[in-house]
Amino acid sequence: MNGRNVAMRSGSYQQASRLANAYCWSPSLYVLSESVTLRAFVTKIVDLLPSQKTTALLTFLFLLFCGTLCTAMIVPFMGFFLVEGLGYEPWIISVYSALAVCLTVTANRQFARRIDNGARVFPLVGVAAFGYAVAAIGLSLSPTVWMALTLGVIGFGVSSSAVSTMFSLGGSLAERNKIERSRFNSYMRVTTSTAWMVGPALTFLITYQINVEAVFYVALGISLVWLSVWWLTLPREIRAEAKNASGGAEKTLATSSGLWLAVAFVFCLSLAHSLTFSSLPLFYVQEVGLPGFAPGVAFSIKTFVEVIAIFATPMIIARFGMQRALLATAFLAVVTTQFLASVQSFPQMLAGAALEGLYYGFYASLGISYVQSFAQHQPARATAIYWNALMVSGLLAGPAVGFIAQAYDFQTVVQTASAVALFSTVVLMAGRGMNQSSS
Repeated sequence: MNGRNVAMRSGSYQQASRLANAYCWSPSLYVLSESVTLRAFVTKIVDLLPSQKTTALLTFLFLLFCGTLCTAMIVPFMGFFLVEGLGYEPWIISVYSALAVCLTVTANRQFARRIDNGARVFPLVGVAAFGYAVAAIGLSLSPTVWMALTLGVIGFGVSSSAVSTMFSLGGSLAERNKIERSRFNSYMRVTTSTAWMVGPALTFLITYQINVEAVFYVALGISLVWLSVWWLTLPREIRAEAKNASGGAEKTLATSSGLWLAVAFVFCLSLAHSLTFSSLPLFYVQEVGLPGFAPGVAFSIKTFVEVIAIFATPMIIARFGMQRALLATAFLAVVTTQFLASVQSFPQMLAGAALEGLYYGFYASLGISYVQSFAQHQPARATAIYWNALMVSGLLAGPAVGFIAQAYDFQTVVQTASAVALFSTVVLMAGRGMNQSSS
């Protein structure tokens, strides 16, 4: 029986050989052909995989997303936690905001000085991530006002410096990899906007479905992911090279009235946004009577439209120019904040959130380019002034929200924001046509 099977197999092999010869290739060539085909297939797969440069940039953006997501979960939530969760009066928001923003401004200045002097970025991002985790642990174990005003302020305040540090590093990475800086800036803006679309919605959903304290446990878990991505992906020796500016450029920057009017415009519109940003969650829940998850949904709608507006900004500039686009954005901010102050239902809230995302997306893309246009030979220092204006506006908005809401209500805060946005249009028109002559 075995001999017959061997003979049958031998016959089958010989028949296959004759068939192969008929097509001018042998059984050995068949194996070789299969090997070549497999090699070509593997090569094709390897070609489809991202390059080392692309992988490095994607991991950088993912690290930026993790850090921004952590910030986005806490910044709009702390005022809600102190007033709605712990039952304190709105003035407590002013105290927390003033302490946290002062610490963030100090950390940004210190970290920026170290980065300009050639310090490694790796430990600076690590300090921010570790501070966030420590604050989340403290508030998870003891969700009290004193924990929020001590460990919460220190940890969350320092952690907010991570976004500024990552943006400084991102510009350097773009230049190293021969990517246009403005193009990579848009990638980073979209990344941060996406994180802001997810973070507040997740926070208020947890608050509504579980309880207020559960937010800090989830924040702790996400901070551990942030720490892991930082440790595993960010190179230990990476630095952001600083460029030295000429003395003439410094003089032009310091004496440009157009530049300071541009900064004043950015400050006013940022202050208007900060006032609504801090007051809307409590306005929706306490005064309008919307459910607890409503602020999170509003934030998500806002940031979703914001991402679309960021991508559309280059076409808007090409079609209408920088000045006209900014003026339209400022007027849109005035109309939007007035509409937000009159919201009385969930559908109205969604419409207001979409309008807010539209104007703020345009503003986020146009504002920094507008300021830099007055100091084209020193974009780095102009960018630093831009970020300082944003931080100071945030510093003033926190106490203003607390005191105005304490004296009147949160609706009045939103109406005040509309007045500030209207004043920004006056500042913008005062600076029209000055960018070429002043810089």
